[in-house]
Amino acid sequence: METADQLQNTIPNELTEFSSSEMNAHDLAQLHVYEPPKWASSLKNIPKYSIKLAQRNTPIHSWNLPNAPKEFSISIKRDDLTGCTLSGNKVRKLEFTLADALDKKCDTVITCGRLSSNHCRTTAVAAKQLGFNSYLLLRSSDQKTVAVGCKGNLLISRMAGSNIILVPELKYKSGLKPMMEKIAEKLSKQGLAPYLIEVGGSSYTGLFGYLTAFQEMMDQNLLEDFDDIVMTAASGGTAAGIAIANYLTGSKLKCHAVNVSDNDANVYSKINEELMAAGLLVEAEDIIDVIGGHHLPGYERPSQEDLEYILEISSSTGVLLDPVYNIKTVRGMLAEMTNNPKRFKGNRILFIHTGGCFGLFDGRIDSLLTSSRGTECNNNILCWRDIDDPLPI
Repeated sequence: METADQLQNTIPNELTEFSSSEMNAHDLAQLHVYEPPKWASSLKNIPKYSIKLAQRNTPIHSWNLPNAPKEFSISIKRDDLTGCTLSGNKVRKLEFTLADALDKKCDTVITCGRLSSNHCRTTAVAAKQLGFNSYLLLRSSDQKTVAVGCKGNLLISRMAGSNIILVPELKYKSGLKPMMEKIAEKLSKQGLAPYLIEVGGSSYTGLFGYLTAFQEMMDQNLLEDFDDIVMTAASGGTAAGIAIANYLTGSKLKCHAVNVSDNDANVYSKINEELMAAGLLVEAEDIIDVIGGHHLPGYERPSQEDLEYILEISSSTGVLLDPVYNIKTVRGMLAEMTNNPKRFKGNRILFIHTGGCFGLFDGRIDSLLTSSRGTECNNNILCWRDIDDPLPI
């Protein structure tokens, strides 16, 4: 297993692409003075700037989920449509964190995640678009660089020219963050100006992406049309933004976050950190319901039932769910609706789709598509060689 010192030695001793002096006026011109919604204007530490990266306004529409309890009406907020390679919830956070990096005249961003990280993929692409160099510390149990492959999110991160460093399966605060800081120290000595982005992009600055998204949803009749909001919780940034916005607006909606990891206390702790940074005297436990117990067989490990339901949903509704986050959230939501319906305030539910479709391209669902289960979902492929031959349908 490589140590932090060994990992540091993988950084080139010479400047890799450019120095901070080469950040030009065009880059800085992309900064826009940020004016928060009126209901958020009293928060502490409001970011000065944002940049335009996401495609808005992502639609809300009804969603006829197979096997959903009939007493519930489910709709979906399509934040999987915030872009192409920038699709998903992470780009909304980067509109604020990368704006902060530009404002501070940084030229290099450093972040971390797993091999399949949506956040790292989005950071790699957005960084390159804005002229940043990027370093991604990716957790991997396999430290052989040739074995990581080029699939899913990792393919796009590599195509974006990001500097990828494989690191052990460590926790963020005690393991990955010190490694990021050590890399930043060496890059600074080389004359670069690095900027660190938290795992998942889930910093206090980043959560303003979902304060802004909440206002977008309010303009789409969120408060009038729904009783409950359901989303995924992992690093906790999206859940924090939605919960805080819901609280600040005085909304009567109830927020739920299905935890796709194994520690609900970590999600509450993260949201409480952000509440403290915002200067709000309220506890996370009072403004959001973290739903645990639906993460098995483990983080980043979909079950066979997860994969089968992804296929059933896509073939019946045209919505693609990723195998890491959203499928576990949807299955957890439906399980709670069936087994504990009183957990919800009402029956009009809005599910926030946070993206991640590139996770489907890692090959895990391939065998299912060619199996009899795939054929049941109309995934059989027919052949018709000549117009005079009998039709195959």
